[in-house]
Amino acid sequence: MDTKESDLRAPEPYDVVGIGFGPSNLSLAIALEEGPEPVTARFFERQPSLRWHQGMLMPSAKMQVSFLKDLATFRNPTSAFSFVAYLHETGRLAQFVNNCDFFPTRREFHSYLEWAESKVRHSVSYGTEVIAIEPLPHAGIGAVDRLRVVLRDVTAPGGTRHVEARNVVVSTGLVPRMPVGLERDEHVWHSSAFLHNFRAWKKGGLKRVAVVGAGQSAAEIVRFLYDTVPDATVHAILPSYGYAIADNTPFANEVFDPAAVDDFYRGTQRAKDAIWRYHKNTNYSVVDDEVIRDLYRRASDDEAEGRHRLRFARLSRVVDAKRVAQDTRITVHSLIDDDTYELDVDVLVCATGYDPMDPAGMLTGLDGRLLQDDDGRYRIARDYRLLGADDLTCGIYLQGGAEHSHGLSSSLLSNIAVRSGEIAHSIVTGRTAAQERGVPA
Repeated sequence: MDTKESDLRAPEPYDVVGIGFGPSNLSLAIALEEGPEPVTARFFERQPSLRWHQGMLMPSAKMQVSFLKDLATFRNPTSAFSFVAYLHETGRLAQFVNNCDFFPTRREFHSYLEWAESKVRHSVSYGTEVIAIEPLPHAGIGAVDRLRVVLRDVTAPGGTRHVEARNVVVSTGLVPRMPVGLERDEHVWHSSAFLHNFRAWKKGGLKRVAVVGAGQSAAEIVRFLYDTVPDATVHAILPSYGYAIADNTPFANEVFDPAAVDDFYRGTQRAKDAIWRYHKNTNYSVVDDEVIRDLYRRASDDEAEGRHRLRFARLSRVVDAKRVAQDTRITVHSLIDDDTYELDVDVLVCATGYDPMDPAGMLTGLDGRLLQDDDGRYRIARDYRLLGADDLTCGIYLQGGAEHSHGLSSSLLSNIAVRSGEIAHSIVTGRTAAQERGVPA
């Protein structure tokens, strides 16, 4: 059945409309599917299919979280949507166990996501962009108990249509961040699209590449280029003096436990700041020990053989990039000697991270009804629901964009199953409460 035709025939209003369909809302779809009560749900995704970091699915790239932190296990250890269930169904369980490794490759985890998505695809409309969320006051009770979700077909732009929902869950993903003053083009890439761009360049040859960044993605790209393009010179431009190791020790990892979300949410601002300060090195601008050692070994071998294919610019940043003839000329500023120099490369890869999801653009129709803190950030309840005016009785939930209220794991895979379960539970509980108040279904 065509998904857009099914939108028109499905019952409305939906109990839940999900905006975006990456791992977070996929996990929510599973939680709703496994829930104790039937819930009508529809998810809308701008992309033509499920896509999760496809530009970084390099053969050697591994997950930084345990396979047990999948879409469902921490919420329901017996779930038919777990990573173990995927391995069993695809005949790979014994092989995975024989590897004695808690961390699958990103490619395998993406295959798991596709496997899980195939089981709930009936509730998803791809190629559909949500452009606005508007309030629908109920004539009988005066409160805003429903939302109009305005949709646009990506493949046939021009017209719009809409669906109605009692709850929406926004999960549009992180936004790639570029260095200040640099724009993406065919010669200046962000790491999120690395493999797509690399494959397009491969036939023409890639001889000189600069990679900006000191996190996991930057290190993996440097290693991949060094190994895959044997004649290329790879410049690693590091804002730090060297790659810093990710803290994955047991006590530090507790910051991603479900209970840690409670501690962060209820903590004082001073406590929140301390958690970020002390434990940011569990996930941000850090690299796995194995990758660091691999790179250092390659650099040592390279120097011993006098090739100098792998070059490190420490405490440096790129301040400009422009095309000069057939080259991409980048301007590098070094903090070591406070000097600036130019470097000609074929391609500049910016592995410079992501900004948090910002749903404000699609929520402008609710301006004045959603509460904000002194810094202009949305106030969010513990169940990830946006706090609003008394007359806003429908639910607007965030999967992402809640780092200020829920901590480091608010948009990460580490807490995805529990987070989705909490949102699903809140939606079902809210629906029951509304029915008890006599609000029409």
